[in-house]
Parts: sequence; structure tokens; C-alpha cells
Amino acid sequence: MKYKCLVLDHDDTTVNSTPCIHYPAFVRILEELRPGVTCTQEEFLTANLTPGLGVFYRDELGFTPEEMDREQVIWKEYIAAVTPHFFPGMPELIRRFRASGGIVCVVSHSFPEAIRRDYAAADVPLPELIYGADLERSKNKPHPWPLEDIMDRTGCSADELLMVDDLNAGLDMAHSCGVCFAACGWGYENQQIRAFMEKNADHYLNTVADLENLLFTGEVA
Repeated sequence: MKYKCLVLDHDDTTVNSTPCIHYPAFVRILEELRPGVTCTQEEFLTANLTPGLGVFYRDELGFTPEEMDREQVIWKEYIAAVTPHFFPGMPELIRRFRASGGIVCVVSHSFPEAIRRDYAAADVPLPELIYGADLERSKNKPHPWPLEDIMDRTGCSADELLMVDDLNAGLDMAHSCGVCFAACGWGYENQQIRAFMEKNADHYLNTVADLENLLFTGEVA
């Protein structure tokens, strides 16, 4: 294998969660906290790239601290109520990588309990290490701490890790640690995100099969 440790994002990289969880939750948040404000799923995805959803809420919609707390409650309700599906081919890829001796870790802005639930529902072996929304901000992406901790705990060097994510927080974290970054292009179609990733990622992957090729051959077919 080209890489010893696969570091995966979760939402829209491993599971197809925006259509069934995150965008519906976002719509519900707007309906309650900013009635009359509308935003398409495309605009929602772009806001995740820049300026980032938290900044979008605070700076563009003017959410107060109390409204930010309410936004979190609504979002958690949707996460608890819906189990998203893995993208086709991803469970088989993870099983193959693990069976070949690879290490799988997750660095996500979702919650560890939801990540474990989604893996269990798909009968996929749980990741060895999970870094999620329960961490303080200074210890989650785009900050380098999760990858630094993964390297410390697994004994892997930076060139033995591959980070896969659909957004720039994962890219920034990976590049700050000298880790190869592959952009996930199979989750959704957003031209602004695609253009950004094709320009800045080490690899742009259109399909899960592209990821499998990269992991086991070092190349994208």
C-alpha cells in the first residue's frame, strides 16, 4: 500500500449527510431564527467553504450567542434523528484497507457518537481514532493537532498518512503537517468548491474507485 494510515473526514466524504441532515437542519434554523431568509443547498455548500458556516451565522446573519446555542440544538436534533448512508463502495474500501493492515482514523466536525453510529449501521469496522466536534476548537481542523496526535499515537510519519476531505479545513490541516491531501469529489457537485480543490489539493478524486487506486497504487487512474 502507498499509505499506512487513511484519515477520513465524515460528512460528505464517507457518508452522504448534507441532503438528509445538514441542509434540512440549516433550513429549519433559518425558518426559526431568520424567517424570510432563504439559501439554496448550493449556497449552503459554498458557505461551508468560505467564509465557513460558523462565520456565516455570526457575521452575515448576525446570530447572537443565544442564537448560536439554539442553532446547535437544532443541528444535534437532526443528527440524532437520521443515520446517513455510506457512499457506495466506501464500506468495501475501508474493509479492504483495514484487512491489508491499514489504519483508519476520522477527523470531523461531527460528533464521535454519531460517527460510531454510522459506521456500526453500515457494518464497517470502527476507526481506530476519532477526532470530532467534542474537541475544543484549537484541537480540531483546520488546526494541526489531530494529525499530530495521530502520528504520535500510531507511529506513522507524515508521508505515511493520506487525508481525505471535501472542504478546505481538512486541506489546511493536512498541508500544515506535510500530509498528502486528496479532495473528495463524489459527495456533491459544487463548481466553486471543485475549482478550489482542483487548484489546491494534491489529488482531486472524482470517485471512490479513484481513492482506492490512490491508496493501493499511489496513482489515480
